Amino acid sequence: MSTRYLTPAQIETSVPMPESLRPWLTELTATSVRHDLIQPFAHPPGTATTVVLRTESSGRTAAFVIGAQTKAAYSQPEKPGGCVRLRVAPGATRQLLGVAAAELTDRVIPLGDLPGLLSAVAPALTRLTADEAITRLADALPRQASESETLRAHRLVLREAISVLTANTAQPVSDLAARLAVSERHLRSLFVTGIGLSPKHFARIARVLRVLAHAGDTPWSTLAAEVGYYDQSHLTADFRALMGVPPGAYLHGELPHPVRCRATG
Repeated sequence: MSTRYLTPAQIETSVPMPESLRPWLTELTATSVRHDLIQPFAHPPGTATTVVLRTESSGRTAAFVIGAQTKAAYSQPEKPGGCVRLRVAPGATRQLLGVAAAELTDRVIPLGDLPGLLSAVAPALTRLTADEAITRLADALPRQASESETLRAHRLVLREAISVLTANTAQPVSDLAARLAVSERHLRSLFVTGIGLSPKHFARIARVLRVLAHAGDTPWSTLAAEVGYYDQSHLTADFRALMGVPPGAYLHGELPHPVRCRATG
């Protein structure tokens, strides 16, 4: 029996982000408290480290960090709640959270357990509206976040590499490193420290996300060629490995039974 699943992106609202926050955050979204959501959620794998400020309908608040996720998860929320999500820019995790992104991969951790700058402001942020939280961050981060030419250069390399790896004509990692004038080893180190994934794993997730964006609109064989797979069987195998089900089953809602949302910690 198929079940209609939602994805978080379907109920999120993008919040305009001040230019002063762009070195550290790539996206801000807000979700209002909803009492009418009864569908389970499908969470595709993701490459971003995300800070979540959650407020339940009871007024209880929580702040936690979700690292890059290497596989899809299917969950059932237990209590109505609203969230503000701050997606950390590649290469800025250590500045904001005090740890390398690799330490957060496939984990959900209370923000207060981390030693970074955002931990100090988290309690105040959970009591503010999305706009107020952004105003507070726009004031705090430029003044308090550590910064250097080296960190800026690392973020620039990551940004350029990501632009290539998320394109339909993505290059092999060896060619990408040469294009960016860095060694493969250095590029891998930047990805693991700044994103929490190797370049190859990042590219693999990026391909599956492109498949999800166009599934149902394009024949599988055509889509496989367009997003960089060898053939349709390669797409199917990779999709199953990351999403837990074949692409056709996902498209028809034939998904794993949802589990309770993971508690932080």
